[in-house]
Amino acid sequence: MLAATTHEAHAGSPLLSILRAGMDTGTEEDLVLALARRLQDLTGASHTDILIAEPEGLSLRASTGSPEAVGNLRMAKGRGLCGKAFVDEQAIFIEREAFRDPFFTTYPGLEHVHSEAVAVLPLVESGQGLGIAFLSFERPRPFHETDKQRLLGFAQMAAIRLHNFRTAYEAGTKLNRLGALNEVAKTLNQSPYLEEILQLLVNMTAQQFNYTVCSVRLLDPVRNELVLRATQAPARAYQRKPAIKLGESIAGRAIAENRAVIVHDVQTSEEYIGHDLAREQGLRSMICVPLTIQDRPLGVMSCYTSEPRDFPADEVNALETLAKQAAVAIEHAKLQVRHTLMQEMHHRVKNNLQQVASLLRLQLRQSHYKSLEEAITDSLARILAIAAVHDLLSREDLDHVGIRSIAQALVNYVQQSFLPPTKKIRFEVRGHDVHLNMTQATQIALVMNELIQNAVEHGFRESDEGEIHITVEDNQSEIGVWVSNSGDPLPKGYDPSKASHLGLQIVENLSRALGGRFRISDVLGWTVCEVKFQRIGSE
Repeated sequence: MLAATTHEAHAGSPLLSILRAGMDTGTEEDLVLALARRLQDLTGASHTDILIAEPEGLSLRASTGSPEAVGNLRMAKGRGLCGKAFVDEQAIFIEREAFRDPFFTTYPGLEHVHSEAVAVLPLVESGQGLGIAFLSFERPRPFHETDKQRLLGFAQMAAIRLHNFRTAYEAGTKLNRLGALNEVAKTLNQSPYLEEILQLLVNMTAQQFNYTVCSVRLLDPVRNELVLRATQAPARAYQRKPAIKLGESIAGRAIAENRAVIVHDVQTSEEYIGHDLAREQGLRSMICVPLTIQDRPLGVMSCYTSEPRDFPADEVNALETLAKQAAVAIEHAKLQVRHTLMQEMHHRVKNNLQQVASLLRLQLRQSHYKSLEEAITDSLARILAIAAVHDLLSREDLDHVGIRSIAQALVNYVQQSFLPPTKKIRFEVRGHDVHLNMTQATQIALVMNELIQNAVEHGFRESDEGEIHITVEDNQSEIGVWVSNSGDPLPKGYDPSKASHLGLQIVENLSRALGGRFRISDVLGWTVCEVKFQRIGSE
């Protein structure tokens, strides 16, 4: 088949067009998207996804049907049709009802995509599995032997194009540091979004300068801390590195002295924080460059190598120049997002008013309220839950809101306005301060509001004192929220589907809207309400 494929490519067939795909692109992301579009055009697929192999699994890097999921969807090697095809290095062709295949997997945020027929094609070149091309067809499609060979030829050409691109990039990086600098700077200027800029900055810098790890911390001037905002390190432990105080680190010294600081070996440096993780990840030399604009610090970029080495002057100069350009891009992105938020405010207010109206309609159908005051108080609590998100949005960084911050705001409201004076209930909010986009933040705020008030109203109907715990857990892409109380135990044989009141109905509905699940149970005498869902968007 390879000989036939090569002949067709030289004959000017569609195979040659794949080899030429993305010739004017500057990044691997651009190339992969160009390959996805070319494969869709040549095959007539309704949409095409390309997943690229990473150390911990497969990552969606291009999608013609769900571009919003790019960078947010990852799967383990061996999971789903894509994972199976990658591990086996064998293409999978399903002519109809692909969604019934036992290996077919639906991912949160992609439920709208209908796949009747699919072709799952491994991208392999020089004995290396580079990724998977997933072609989806909305209608049944027969795959005859000649058609299969044709699709396999397309996949082979795509793998060759990607492999050649990476080889050229590696050679270019070693030969021309200035070219690498220009490439990163050009890429930064193409995006108006802060999170995307930061991720592009660490990805491209690590790739172009051949660093093992590159990360960016931004300064939180209120807490006087440097908070990790982006890294290309695959290790989860590195991605969860805590904030560091400004005056207690090498990064803080880089900002204080407004210059690049170099550490020859972080594993032995007394000043470096995190020797264990450095040894675990194989990090040795580090250069920490401040991100400043008009002498105002924004954060730092830290770059690590896998072997102890020096950083030559031209490399330091290139990184300092890049840091200045990145700082301008970061500041511009912040201004752009604030401008966008102002433009979208009317739209958000309208949507939230519609949500309030829906909640009021649900309440109208309820007949258990003893008084008008009780019904209005119930409605007020739900409206204030939405208001809490907007209040945090005006104070926190850009357009993301932390779940713990929402929970604490709701607890404060309950303690001040809802808690009966005869009840002595201690509240505790703990766990990760997971950041969500506006839509999910509003939904989980309403969920937590219902669960907290339900714990007070029903969990302490008889008991006068106890505890209510709100716990948030970030487990890779799945978020867990628990509201537990030590008050009155659940009735024996309690069935939430039969005994559920309005509050729990709202929780059930919103959990489904989040693409998640809700359950209530008795755990060692505590009533535990649990909501789990998949996060949409970057961290």
